[in-house]
Order: sequence, then structure tokens, then C-alpha cells
Amino acid sequence: MSGERANLSRWLGLSSAARSVWAKYDRLSDGWVPLWRHMADTGSVAGLLWDHWVPAQVRRLVSEGLPEGEDDARRLAVWLAGVHDIGKATPAFACQVELLAARMRDQGLSVPLEKQLLDRRLARHALAGQVLLKEWLVEQHGWAGPVTAQLTAVVGGHHGVPPEHWDIKVVGDHPELLRDPPSEEAWRSVQWELLDACSGVHGVQGCLGRWRGLKLSQPVQVLLSALVIVGDWIASNADLFPYFPEECPRGERARVEGAWEALGLPPPWRAVEWGQGAGELFVGRFSLPRGARVRPVQESAVGVAREMAVPGLMVIEAPMGEGKTEAALAVAEVFAARSGAGGCFVALPTMATGNAMFSRLLAWLGRVPDEREEPGAHSVFLAHSKSALNADYQGLRWSAARGPAAVELDGAGEERGAGGDFRAACAELVAHQWLRGRKKGMLSSFVVGTVDQLLFAGLKSRHLALRHLALAGKVVVVDEAHAYDAYMNSYLDVVLSWLGAYRVPVVVLSATLPARRRRELAEAYAGTGPGREGVEGFAVLEEARGYPLLACVAPGSAPRVVTPQPSGRGTEVVMERCPDDVEVLADRLEAELADGGCALVVRNTVERVLEAASRLRRRFGEGCVTVAHARFVDLDRAAKEADLLARFGPPRTSAGCRPEGPHIVVATQVVEQSLDIDFDLLVTDLCPVDLLLQRLGRVHRHPRGGEEQRGRPPGLRTARCLVTGVEWSASPPVPVKGSCNVYGEHALLRSLAVLEPFLAGSGEMTESAGPSGSGKRGKAVRLPEDISALVQSAYGPEEVGPGAWQEAMDRAADAHRLAQAQQMERAEVFQLGEVAKPGRSLVGWVEAGVGDADDTRKGRAQVRDSRESLEVLVLQQRADGSVVTVPWLGEGRGGLELPTDAVPSAGVARVAAACGLRLPFVFSLPAVLGRAIEELEGNCFRAWQAKECPWLAGELILLLDEECHTRLAGYDLRYTPADGLEVTRAG
Repeated sequence: MSGERANLSRWLGLSSAARSVWAKYDRLSDGWVPLWRHMADTGSVAGLLWDHWVPAQVRRLVSEGLPEGEDDARRLAVWLAGVHDIGKATPAFACQVELLAARMRDQGLSVPLEKQLLDRRLARHALAGQVLLKEWLVEQHGWAGPVTAQLTAVVGGHHGVPPEHWDIKVVGDHPELLRDPPSEEAWRSVQWELLDACSGVHGVQGCLGRWRGLKLSQPVQVLLSALVIVGDWIASNADLFPYFPEECPRGERARVEGAWEALGLPPPWRAVEWGQGAGELFVGRFSLPRGARVRPVQESAVGVAREMAVPGLMVIEAPMGEGKTEAALAVAEVFAARSGAGGCFVALPTMATGNAMFSRLLAWLGRVPDEREEPGAHSVFLAHSKSALNADYQGLRWSAARGPAAVELDGAGEERGAGGDFRAACAELVAHQWLRGRKKGMLSSFVVGTVDQLLFAGLKSRHLALRHLALAGKVVVVDEAHAYDAYMNSYLDVVLSWLGAYRVPVVVLSATLPARRRRELAEAYAGTGPGREGVEGFAVLEEARGYPLLACVAPGSAPRVVTPQPSGRGTEVVMERCPDDVEVLADRLEAELADGGCALVVRNTVERVLEAASRLRRRFGEGCVTVAHARFVDLDRAAKEADLLARFGPPRTSAGCRPEGPHIVVATQVVEQSLDIDFDLLVTDLCPVDLLLQRLGRVHRHPRGGEEQRGRPPGLRTARCLVTGVEWSASPPVPVKGSCNVYGEHALLRSLAVLEPFLAGSGEMTESAGPSGSGKRGKAVRLPEDISALVQSAYGPEEVGPGAWQEAMDRAADAHRLAQAQQMERAEVFQLGEVAKPGRSLVGWVEAGVGDADDTRKGRAQVRDSRESLEVLVLQQRADGSVVTVPWLGEGRGGLELPTDAVPSAGVARVAAACGLRLPFVFSLPAVLGRAIEELEGNCFRAWQAKECPWLAGELILLLDEECHTRLAGYDLRYTPADGLEVTRAG
């Protein structure tokens, strides 16, 4: 007899009472699924997932915790998936559908009416299943009660939240919810019969004896939980697994294999170990131009990755523009081949950097080999809230599973997905339809997203196990690791500790990482730290001062530091003080740009940007000043970034587009990291030294006309930076209030202190610039030679700056320490705990969590220590009451009318959704927030809330009048495509 028939015969041999228990019901068709059938479906799906979808890296970790390795691991995973819904064999669940409850009564199982079980929700089926499975293991197989929790919590948590101890106690106090007293033994017999059958089908009857001594790690329990959740979701899809009675009954194999084929989940990546040198690897992966040479830090990174006995954590510190991203992807390929990782996740600080990285990842993936005999497609996902508006992502071919997921009566169904069939530019990359959405998207093999998506793995929230499974099977790359505050770093450290426990290879990138932070990252990953063993060996990471620098930690090995040779690329930037007076700045720019040239003015707040731009336009003319900041609608901001790249990008992309006459870009921090742009002169507000160094990377970034920069105006052939936003006459100098609000006084004063030797007075010359005109002489900052020294001094424990500054700096340091302590205290409220010792169950794992709030505005606020910001869609309302998209949008998207009494067309609605804008901080203040939401909800159009209008449903609409003005919560708002949103208090 075939295995298919043997397994089916076990299920068909159940008693009529056991076969009468139901699992799913469709009120529209009266279709239903017996519990035994859903148990069989889910177990079969779990087996297919294990064999064809789960990366080897995950399978290996689960296998190590079991006596017979991978054979035991597969049996356990499939069996847990099979028994996950045993809690539905209870009166508390069965009473919900009277038609099906009556069938069960006919078979001797007494089921009270639903209205008679007022407390039935105390025994939700997942929790009831945990209690029943524990009883079965104890009574039927001699397990000790505490040991069972390692397995039973997987069943109890299959709807996203492992139970708490109190929940389990409550169920124990209400046994009538598990077995109705008139037929208690009949209920027990059916429950045990179903569990026995499932154990026999999946071959675990003989394993339960040797599993009694298990001490599974929490990471293994989390992975098993996630696999059960995924298997349940797939087996609950009514189009993949039809409800009874089927029009065309199928055998078990046809049912399961047909569903799996229709689902079409792409298998994981199987990276190939590259046998040639780093040079050939980089040429093959990144289309380097003829004659290009791999930079030393890239070559060293690949070499060190190959030398590591086991893939682990690698921190790559190198200057801006040195090719760290390419180095990280090359290392990821080496790590994946050696660890069995099935994909890669790249975390970036912003959506803009994420969008840019997504394009680069797609290009890389088009050249990456796969060890599989028939590689097929790779699943890819762009993980941020505006991914649906990204052209590269939407241009992928969509591979669609059939139909929506089934919704259980007392469970939380996953989001429904509409089908799609979009052709891709690259046929080997697909955005899989089933892997869409905020909970499943991260399960794709290759993912690019904002760092929030990584930090959510440390936030106690519903379905957290899925996010852990998504990360556990990948190589994780964290870019711009210096860009996070103490609050976010606290979350990052928690996540790294779990990634280390999963043995996930991690690559961290930064140009300006403090040495102490480098050590903290490594200790978090290795599971060491203050008060724990193994701290001493990590001191080398904090003491290292080379640059570029590689820091590595592999499981079971001592930390290692490697200092590659510099590439030889370098720039000297002359630093100078500049008074914080826009008229003085205008005079200075007029003189500097007399022969033409392009200047970048970076201000720390939007208000300072708009103030400076207004005055500079009066001096230079409207066409000579461009504004860039985050307060533009999405389409305008994307167009702005494209324009900046076209005019001020690398010579190969901006040839012929760079302005010949004087031009000034006035911008906030949006130009700091995400754009490869190059200017002749930089003016910047004072900011923390690591960010200031990032801004310095925007002046003379690319050679223009040879070593002496002869492609630049004669007076601008020396790279210079004017530092403003400071009252220089005070001792110590006083940063402007807006900058202190953004960065804190302590970081700004430390930045001033380490830069003080480099800063010449206004109008003075420096040692690099030639003979001094008067007074104090400064010296040029050398990039990259001075980067590490400046960062380590600014963030180190040593006293810096003149003695006369120390009293003020000490006060700022005390305030900073207090603020950091408060940040850490806030971070811990919903933060996941440390990995517990093996054998500790997941009961209470996400106790007192945030619920279902991970990838939402509320969730992002949780991991970024920010107030829940208001995001609106900006539209225009004409005098006749009609609503249109703003008129200036290009490509025919401007002035499109949206009907207010009907669902707009999908194309128009999508354009409207691309006009999102995040309102400034003032609208998040408690005194303003409620009023603002109330007024915005007044712009709600009922027709737009229909499920047929997913682009607009639930969105807040900001309606501008025909002059692009409006009033909101006591503030006047004005929007222009040149300056974005301006906000002033109403008179």
C-alpha cells in the first residue's frame, strides 16, 4: 500500500464521532472542513514547506536540538502542524455553528448552545489545544508537565501570541469548556483518538519517549511556531484546499500536490561558493567598468568572510563612496553559501535609501548564481509603507496564488490578497502574491526595507514568530549603523542578540561608527555584555583605531579586527566658521559663486531651509535656488531627488545637466546619505560630527576635470565647508535652538570641541588654503584619514575642547545621560526579553506587548521613540467642490478628478495615494493631534472607504484650495511644488 493510502486509511479509520468534529465553515455556501481533514492538510503542507521552502540554515538549527537530527526535526515540525487545531475538538469551539454542532450531538458529543457558553472565549481553540496536548502527553505518554510547555506553547501560540500563565490557569478552572460534562469521556476519547491518529500518520509515536528529555532553545520553539502558522494559513486557503463537499473529490496526494503547485512558492536561494578571487567576483556581480580595480576593503571583506570558520557578524567601516554596499553583498554571498541561508535582508535608515538599494539589489540578483538544478524564480519584497508606489517593485512579475485566505470564526485571518499577473523586466525575480502584506512579505527570499522592519523583531507584537522566521533564514545587512539614537540602538541590540542565537550571518556597515558602539554591536550578537561572561575578549574591538576597519565575531571564536589598506581616494576639506546670519551668508555665496559653481546649504530644520531659501532667491533669483526636504508629497519628493541626481550626480550621469551659472541647493538632512550628489562648496549647520562628515562627503565627491578640479570654477577648486548655525562669540559657542532640539546640546558641543582645531574664523585662510589673511589659522579635514579619529574623539570618554568650555559641556553631558536613561526606560516597555536558557518555553514570550501594531504608524513610533506622526494625502478641492490631484504633477498625473460619490478608478486612486505627506511634529502634540484628526476626518468621502478602493480607504485627506492653502488645527498651511509644505500659526 502506498504511503498516501496508508496515511489516508489512518484518518478514514477514525470513529464517526471523531470524523464529525468540524474545523472550518463558510456561512455563504454551508461548506465545511472536518478537523481531521484540516489536520491532515496542515501536516502535509508543513512537510512540503520543510522539504522545499525552509532554508537549510533554519533546518540545521532546529535539527541540532533533537536526538536524531533532521529526521526528528521534520517529524516534530510536521506533527505540531498536524495537531495545532486540536483545541477545536471542544464544546467551546463547536458550539459556534449549530448545524455542525447538531451533527456532533448525533455522534454522542454533547454540545451546549452557544448562548449557554458565555465564557467560551476563555478557551479559544489555540489555548484549549495547548491544554489538551499537555494532558495527552502527560496522561498517555508519561511526560513531566513542565517539559510539555516547549511543544504545547507552539500550539497555544499558533494565532500569533503564545499564551500567558494566567490564561492557562483560567482554562484549567473551566473544564466544561474543554469537555461538556454529560459526555466528558466521549469528548476525551475523541480528542485522544485524533491526537493518536495524527501521531501515527507522522511517525512520532515511537519518538515521544526519547523526546521526554528535550530542552529546546527558545529560538527553535519560535521557528517551529512560525512554521505551524505558515502551514495553517496555507491549509486554510479555501481555493487551495476546498471545503466539503467537493464537486470533484480528490485523493490526498492530488489534493495536497495540486494546492502546492497552485501556490507556487519559490524555493529558497542556494548560494554557490565562489572559487575565484575577489576581483573576478566583483566584476561578475557589479558590472564594474573596464580597468576598474576592487578596493582593498572590498577584497579584505571577502577574504575574511572566507577565512571565518563559521559565518557570524562582520562590521565594515570605510569611507563614504568606498563600495561598502558591494562588499556587503559579496560577503553575504559567501556567508549564505557556508551557512545555508536562503536569502538576504538589507535594512536601511529611510524609505529613500531603501528605494535606491532595492534597484541595486535587483541588479545584483540578476547576476547571482543558484546551486539548484532548476533555480527558477526568487521571491523579492520591498518592505516599507510606500512600497506599492515604487516603480521597480511594481514592475516585477507577480506570481499569484489562487484566492483569498479563509477566515476562521474565532481566529484572526490573514489579510486578503487580490490576484495579479504583471510581467517583469527580469523573469527570474517575482513578487509573490501570497507573500504580500505586512506579515508575510518579510518571508520572501530577498528583502530590502527600512530598519524599522528589523527592529520590529525586538518589539513584542502579534505574529512576532513570523518575523523571526523571516530573518532566521537570511543573511542580514544593516546599513548606516551610525544613524540611530540610543532608543533605536537598544532595539537593535536586542534583535542582534536573537540573530546571534539563530546563528544568522550579519553584516553591519558604517562610515562613522564610534568604537564603543562597535563593541556593543558585537557583544549583543555574541550574547555577552556587562555582567555576563566573555566580556574581556571584546575590548580589542573598542581599542582598535584603524580605518578602514573590519571587526568580526563568529560563534565559538574570539573577536578579530582587520585593517585593510586605504584605497588612496581622498579629499581635503577646508573648514571655516560662518556667522548665523542669512544676509551674511548671501554676501559670502555671492562672492564665492561669482564665476559660477554649485553650493549646497544644509540646514537642520525645514523652517531654517525655507527662511534661507527665501532670502537667497531675492539675491540670486528664483531659478538659482532649489529646496529639498522631507515635507514634500511623495511624487514631488521623488521628482526632486531625480532632479538633484540628474544635475549634481556623478559626472557620468550629470554630464550636460550641471548648471553653468551659480546655483544653490538648500536642504535638510535628506541629502546626507541617500543621494550621490556633488557640489563645489558646502555650507552646513553644526550637527554631530559623524553626520557632519557625511555632509562633507557631498563636496568635491567626484573628480571634475583632473586632480586640480579644473572642471570647477577657479575659486572653488579647493573643497571648503562653512559651518553655521552657531553663535560663535559665546564661550563655548552656542548652537541654534532648532539644532539642539534635533540633536541635543551634548552631541553638538562634542562636535564643536573636536572640530575646533580645524575651524578657521570667518574670512580667514587655512594652512591648506595658503597664507593666512589674518588671525587664527585652521587646518583641513582629510577624508578619509581624519574620519575615525574625529568620530572616536567625539564619542569617546575623554575630555575634549578648551578648558573654558568644560562646565557647560558637563551640564550638557549630564542632561544627555539623563535623556538616554529615559530613552532606554521607554524602549524596554514593549521590548522583547533576552534569549532564555534551553528548555524555557514561549509561555508569556510577548506578554504585555503592543498587540497587532508592528508595521503601522504606531509600531514605527514604538521602535523610533517618536510620537505617532500624522500622514495625509494631499489633494486639491476646486471652487465647484470637485476634488483633483494637484495640478503640477508630471506624466499626466496632475489635475485628475476623483469622484467623491463613487469609487475612483484604480489608476487615479493610485496617483492620489502617491501624494502622501507626513505632517510636521507640531501636529503630533497632544494639544493639536486630536483637533487635527477630527478636522481631517471631515474630509472623509464614504465611497473611498469601500474595500474596492484599497489605495484610499482609511487615509486622512488634506484638501488644499485653488491657491494651495488650507487651515488645520489653528495653523495655516501653504504648499508649493518649489518649497513643499509651509506651516505658520494662524493669526
